[in-house]
Amino acid sequence: MKSLKDLEEIRAKAQDSLRLRQGQAKATVVVGMGTCGIAAGAREVLLAILDELKKRNLHNVTVSQTGCVGLCEQEPLVEVIKPGQPRVLYGKITPEKARRIVTQHVVNDSLVGEWVIATRPN
Repeated sequence: MKSLKDLEEIRAKAQDSLRLRQGQAKATVVVGMGTCGIAAGAREVLLAILDELKKRNLHNVTVSQTGCVGLCEQEPLVEVIKPGQPRVLYGKITPEKARRIVTQHVVNDSLVGEWVIATRPN
């Protein structure tokens, strides 16, 4: 930290993080980052999701990671959780597909049906 501007940026990030932890998130996106997920490209998927959220200036979406889900043949896995809606698990996700999930599901509340492998109550 070298200036007041740096401190203000740190403060803004901390406030965004606090809002997300207080349950004000519009959505939560969980990326499977077990060994099989990482080998299948989950790290790139996670980075694409974060990049797309940043490009769209979406600060009310929580992005987290989880370990092995047990569906290795479907990796990389991405789950979208939105209040009042079923949890949706997407399989065989690429960075390009991840960007579409952000655009279509997270932003516009429309499932990307061809990649859904499971849904369950929230």
